[in-house]
Amino acid sequence: MGDNLIFDVHLHDFDAKVLADSAAAPILVDFWADWCAPCHAIAPHLTRAVNGLGGRVRLAKVEVDEGENMKLAGHYRLRGFPTIMLFHAGEELGRFSGARPSHWIEHWIDEHLAGKEI
Repeated sequence: MGDNLIFDVHLHDFDAKVLADSAAAPILVDFWADWCAPCHAIAPHLTRAVNGLGGRVRLAKVEVDEGENMKLAGHYRLRGFPTIMLFHAGEELGRFSGARPSHWIEHWIDEHLAGKEI
């Protein structure tokens, strides 16, 4: 697992960088698009939330319009953007859509990780 808290991920490395690496630390995945205003609105809140959690969670960013990344959106049956998913130990723990403030995101992450060994 890399040292970067926030990183880009693509179809070809999603399994390694998200599913496999989520065994070491939970990974929040931001499925976003450049044309999507709510995607740009939530981006700084996701950064603040991840930084606020002191490295307990990492953030992977998937631009759905880049290369074959839309196949990931199809695989996970995403209906809109942004969609944020939380993975731990290779499993999806939860997801939400739309822009949210950083305190809401931190609380949501804490709720979904409660009782998990991290």
